[in-house]
Amino acid sequence: MSQPRPIPRLLGSLLLLAAATLSGVAASALAATPAQAAEPVRPLGQTVPVPASVVPGGAPFTLTAQTRIRTDNSDEVRAIGDRLAEVLRPSTGYALPVTDRPSPGAIRLRLSGGDSALGEEGYRLQSSPGALTITAHRPAGLFRGVQTLRQLLPSRVEEDTRQPGPWRVAGGTVTDSPRFAHRGAMLDVSRHFLTVDQVKRYLDHISLYKINKLHLHLSDDQGWRIAIDSWPRLATYGGSTQVGGGPGGYYTKAQYKEIVRYAAARYVEVVPEIDMPGHTNAALASYAELNCDGVAPPLYTGTAVGFSSLCVPKAVTYDFVDDVVREIAALTPGRYIHIGGDEAHSTSRADYVAFMNRVQPIVARYGKTVIGWHQLTGATPAKGAIAQYWGLDGTSQAEKAQVVRAAKNGTRLILSPADRIYLDMKYNKDTKLGLSWAGYVEVRRSYDWDPGAYLAGAPASAIAGVEAPLWTETISSNEHIDHMAFPRLPGVAELGWSPAATHDWEDYKVRLAAQGPRMDALGIDYYRSAQVPWPATR
Repeated sequence: MSQPRPIPRLLGSLLLLAAATLSGVAASALAATPAQAAEPVRPLGQTVPVPASVVPGGAPFTLTAQTRIRTDNSDEVRAIGDRLAEVLRPSTGYALPVTDRPSPGAIRLRLSGGDSALGEEGYRLQSSPGALTITAHRPAGLFRGVQTLRQLLPSRVEEDTRQPGPWRVAGGTVTDSPRFAHRGAMLDVSRHFLTVDQVKRYLDHISLYKINKLHLHLSDDQGWRIAIDSWPRLATYGGSTQVGGGPGGYYTKAQYKEIVRYAAARYVEVVPEIDMPGHTNAALASYAELNCDGVAPPLYTGTAVGFSSLCVPKAVTYDFVDDVVREIAALTPGRYIHIGGDEAHSTSRADYVAFMNRVQPIVARYGKTVIGWHQLTGATPAKGAIAQYWGLDGTSQAEKAQVVRAAKNGTRLILSPADRIYLDMKYNKDTKLGLSWAGYVEVRRSYDWDPGAYLAGAPASAIAGVEAPLWTETISSNEHIDHMAFPRLPGVAELGWSPAATHDWEDYKVRLAAQGPRMDALGIDYYRSAQVPWPATR
């Protein structure tokens, strides 16, 4: 009878390694290189936006192959847990089952009715060796807390392939809630049409930094980008081109609803804008009756502004507005419809006021609140309306005073100063993309201002928040979006989220630099500003 043959040492080692990997035993240790095993744990406050309160203490929490994600027994919280697992699984290689059952060493996501002080979006993150718990009053707060958790893990957690551990989160407690309720990013899909996938990609990136509004600029002189059943040529003809004469495009109603759904899963509210009475050449070219002379102009592919206007005296104009607002309102679960109102240079002041007096009640009729560019304050803003200020540091005192008066009378303000946070402004004279009519806007300039004190005389209670527009005269690809939005957009997000007392450029630029490897892992082709001490290797 023959004796069992010994397994060769190398083969035995390989089998043991495979068994350990499959079972998850010491998987993080096996995956870590010596340098990464010694990698310091990221401090609790090294995130963007910076949290309102950080109390460090105790040993870190370690994510392992045995970790589960425990959620409350609700579909909404379960969905947040599923989304977290989707982010973490590719890079860690861990199964990370999502369960509502007690589980030692879990990441726990829990709602607490007793934590009403956290508000709609606040959260508490508690990290210790035995568990990591995120508590919030509302699901949006859990989602914001999850974004903080992502940033506290090593940057390579964002990779879509297996990466070495360990995966540790510093011990202690983060208690956090936003300064302003409105923290927006505007995407101009009219000058250059951007596909559904491009918009989704932007949503993924902005939600990491706790942006909660996506303002879609859906119509302009160069293109109409949303299907309207009652006026079909708006999309099929008015959407058939773009700046430079490209093919343009538009969203079907199903595609727009998909964007809204995708945004909602990331707790981002979509704000649709139909700009009027100016910036309307695409509509005027599509329907001759919208012109005072009954003659449709040609489609437009340039970049000049201020030459177009709906015909204010015509009754058909308001039939058109009513139909468009009605159909968009039915597609949009959010609270707002943006009616534009800027650069209406071809509309007399009297006509502008008359137009806004007719249009604002139409928005209210369909259950929505008006947002308009700050020129709306030159008319009579409706009760509850919000004006979006896009002036410059050097805007005339008379124009600023008009906005401040409206704020004192109850009109709330979104701040989007063009020479601070217009993301299409060039960083410097060597920037190949973008424009410079508002000046050059480097990273420090976009961050180093206080929204609460920007418009002298405006009540602090009138400031709804901040929003960073990205106009697309020169922008058409993901690479273009990345280069112009990042790294300025994270700073805008911090201005909107973090307490004013935390705003300090010297501290911020270090935290922003630490985001560089994370943006690399996410495939964001950001601008490496010389003002930021980025890590030496990319």
